[in-house]
Amino acid sequence: MAEKKRKKSAESNPMSEYAIYLEDVSKTFSDGVPALSNINLRVKHGEFVFIVGVSGAGKSTLIKLLLRELKADSGTVFVNGFNLMTIKHGRIPKFRRTLGVVFQDFRLLKDRNVYENVAFAQRVAQKSESEIRRNVPSMLSLVGLAGKYKAKPKQLAGGEQQRVALARALVNQPKLLLADEPTGNLDLYNTAEIMKLLETINEKGTTVVVVTHNDKLVNDMKKRVVTIKQGMIVSDAENGGYFDED
Repeated sequence: MAEKKRKKSAESNPMSEYAIYLEDVSKTFSDGVPALSNINLRVKHGEFVFIVGVSGAGKSTLIKLLLRELKADSGTVFVNGFNLMTIKHGRIPKFRRTLGVVFQDFRLLKDRNVYENVAFAQRVAQKSESEIRRNVPSMLSLVGLAGKYKAKPKQLAGGEQQRVALARALVNQPKLLLADEPTGNLDLYNTAEIMKLLETINEKGTTVVVVTHNDKLVNDMKKRVVTIKQGMIVSDAENGGYFDED
């Protein structure tokens, strides 16, 4: 009986197999300049996807739509089962708790140590202190920073700060991780280390979407690559590579 109910639920909600489901999505700025035009994108749960394109192509607008910082003008936008075209304002925080987000500039709390930076995400999610004491050390161990839990961000190298940001993004076990230029401020060694972490996270079941300009990184990793140009998806390839079109 339970199995029948699950099947019926999946059939009644065709978006259930997708972490991201966009259909004919468009967004135009207030000055009339189109940022995205008729975007169609499906990302299944558990996928690892790169989104690439030159500056101004529309990548940042797409990320803001997926975070519901912006609302599309038209189309269908589902993320982790939430309809972002009809979601009520009061439910947006609940939706965002299903996401993990990592940015190029780390965005750590400078006055708090590594442990407290990660614990902050747990407290926002109203986790108990016993859960925090269990989950934070476990996540710091995963990202290789168990021994630096007392350090302040200014005492850490760039790669270490990004590991803290990753731990904070992942400690609440999000279904989907959005990484916006996560290696933009890192050297080659730390870039490789962060990408290994993202692959490990993906192998554990988290859907990973990485926005990047790093062509070598994209070409080396041979993942699915979605290319945006002038607000439109011009390529979507498995085992793809980075390319620019003039």
